[in-house]
Amino acid sequence: MTALPLTMQRGACPALSAPMMTGDGLLARISLVEAISPAQLADICRLALKHGNGMIDISARGNLQIRGLSKTSAPHLDADVRAMNLPLREGLAVEIPPLAGMDESEIADPRPLADAIREASHDITGLAPKMAVVVDGGGVLRHSDLLADIRLVAVGKHNWKLVLGSTEDKGFVFNVLRETLVVDTVIGLLKQLKGLGNKARGRDLARDLSVSETQLHTPPSSSGLSRKSTGVVTIDPSQMLGTSPSMTTRNAGSPFDLFALSDHLHAIGIGPAFGQARAEELIAVCDEATRLGIKSVKPALDHSLLFFGSENACRSLQDFAGDNGFVTSSTDPRGHIAACSGSPACNSATIATHEIAAKAAAECGDLLDGSFRLHVTGCPKGCAHPQPAALALCGTADRVSLIAQGKAADQPFAFASFADTNATLRRLADLVRSERRPSENSAACLARIGSDRLAAAATGRP
Repeated sequence: MTALPLTMQRGACPALSAPMMTGDGLLARISLVEAISPAQLADICRLALKHGNGMIDISARGNLQIRGLSKTSAPHLDADVRAMNLPLREGLAVEIPPLAGMDESEIADPRPLADAIREASHDITGLAPKMAVVVDGGGVLRHSDLLADIRLVAVGKHNWKLVLGSTEDKGFVFNVLRETLVVDTVIGLLKQLKGLGNKARGRDLARDLSVSETQLHTPPSSSGLSRKSTGVVTIDPSQMLGTSPSMTTRNAGSPFDLFALSDHLHAIGIGPAFGQARAEELIAVCDEATRLGIKSVKPALDHSLLFFGSENACRSLQDFAGDNGFVTSSTDPRGHIAACSGSPACNSATIATHEIAAKAAAECGDLLDGSFRLHVTGCPKGCAHPQPAALALCGTADRVSLIAQGKAADQPFAFASFADTNATLRRLADLVRSERRPSENSAACLARIGSDRLAAAATGRP
């Protein structure tokens, strides 16, 4: 069997056929474009036991990751997974919300556009490894908080807002398009990114664009696309709709809930604490789902799994999973912590992130009210939460840095010794508890308190 390439550089994505080296061996990612059966997920878990160390991650974007592979076992995992004939994603990541097409509150069904973009982009190579397109039709579960290079958001039955880079609320709004021009516009942008090299991202296009620079009155071409001399993609003005109040970003809901869907179907969201489970634990949940008559499961956003079945079956599975240590409620503090694998699973990490996160959830539950995601990272790369966080703990060579309103690599407001990390966090939680105003959430309180007072509390100064 052919040896697999090892993907190790920062910014690369592990894949089934291109695993990435970590502290506990190679890590391979399984990306699915459709739901599978609980029995199939259980079989994947058994392959994780057979070929890896039995640890399985569910990523923030809803991908399965098999840990602890070796150079010898990784090709066997690749072959065994492919032999299962799963709906594996190949090529460009074109992502849709997990309830797409089943959620009656959706503005528009994103699946046809996503399928068309996947097909049209099939031959575009040389893009950045983490290049992602999101097609979001609205509904109760959104992808608005996920980073995307190109994002399409339904603002009408046949109208789509196109956003470049970042999250939905922080990205650059390129324009609002009629549905007939969406695929050509996205493909044009992807080709432009290809021309900029394999490190170019949507944010790079966003930096070069502004409303004043975009030619809003370019004569129509047969495709609706044209280019300025600078290479910026512009579009047929007859297809451009401008902005409207309906473009306001709506908050993404939590997947850890029970959802009533079309055709009397329900879905229940569960997830392992901090996105990582032992294969045996996940097999037990899948076996119970099969026993209850649940036919399908889909890895989803925020490190979750969505199981689809009758209301009674979903409620019973929720109880079973909760009794076995899984996150089953949006009020569970563990669901409000973004923690990477940490030490020793990651070579870059200097702290045991899951141990710190578990203590934080147990001891600082009132701080973790769902208004922000506490970021606990083993190194400044901040893989688990690339966006700024209201509060982050970052492992360094000799201590832990504390960052407010920023990313893991940003300037810290204070430091804590490894042994004092959770005690320091408790002091910050106590400050927020004492300072929080009526109806104020933790995120707003942290921002109002500011770095100077947080630093004093962290170090125990009056």
